[in-house]
Amino acid sequence: MDALTDLAAPDRVVTRRGERLGAAGRLLAVRTAVAVPVTIAVSAAMFAVASLSPFDPLVAYLGDRYQTATPSQREAMRAAYDVDQPWWQAWWQWLGGLLHGDLGWSSTQSQAVSTVLAERMPFSFALSGTALLIAAALAIGLGTLAGMRRGPVDKLCTAFAVTFAAVPPFVVSLALVTVFAVGLRWLPTSGARPPGGEYTVDGLLTYGLLPLIALTVSQIPWLLLSTRTAVVEACSSDAVRAARARGVHGWPLLRSHIAPVSVLPALALLGTRLPELIAGAAIVETVFGWPGVAAVLVESAAALDFPLMAALTVGAALAVLLGSALSDAAAVALDPRIEMRA
Repeated sequence: MDALTDLAAPDRVVTRRGERLGAAGRLLAVRTAVAVPVTIAVSAAMFAVASLSPFDPLVAYLGDRYQTATPSQREAMRAAYDVDQPWWQAWWQWLGGLLHGDLGWSSTQSQAVSTVLAERMPFSFALSGTALLIAAALAIGLGTLAGMRRGPVDKLCTAFAVTFAAVPPFVVSLALVTVFAVGLRWLPTSGARPPGGEYTVDGLLTYGLLPLIALTVSQIPWLLLSTRTAVVEACSSDAVRAARARGVHGWPLLRSHIAPVSVLPALALLGTRLPELIAGAAIVETVFGWPGVAAVLVESAAALDFPLMAALTVGAALAVLLGSALSDAAAVALDPRIEMRA
């Protein structure tokens, strides 16, 4: 009987693993269905709120010519750009174009919105994605080390996390520019290439190092503190104490008893901190003149460039919804104690 039980045990493990993966897949399907009306509502709210802005879009369209334009010329420009139409009508036109694959025309960039995104999103994705991966690896590693080895290491990691959690990203960015770009002159101050030059791999690595450090440092504190707390709680649990009593220590203890429980808070936090990552990336890109979407986002908001604003807003909303769904699905797949249906 014991032999039969031992032979059947792997099948039960595989079955439970398959059930968890199936539950994670169903969760992603539900979240995808929910994301559609939420995204539509976010886009409509963006048009409604932007219509209340005191900025006159003609100022951005005409530039210096705005002061010299006659009232009739201004009225003609308003009619040409449809700036006086109700927000709901502008939103409905944008939504209809989106369903046909047309994101509209950016008045501030004098380009199709799809072209603006194709040129600038790779820079933002590369910077934000790399910073998130590095920050997650460092935070989970340092948080695990601090939680398992209480003492000087724990105090140093906690002090670092608490300090930089209170420092805004633009302060970190300005400090890096002051020290390494202006003071030591080791790295360039802004941009992603020399003036008049072409984009190269070496140039992107050189120009992108400071903004990458600034964005990475801003993402580490909360992940580190969350991981450290989870590891401390796991180390004091009955399961871990029993494993230590059986002679399990070091890497086997971390891999089999501590990590599976401690990684879940970090996964959940990664999904919920995506809005902060997006906001931090916008600030860092602005300080360093990184050719991402931050600069055009500010310009589109000031000039009421609705098509570009809508694309960036909807993209940010989708990123937040996707990150939250993936983190919850990962938690359901990894931890059999969690049952999440929506």
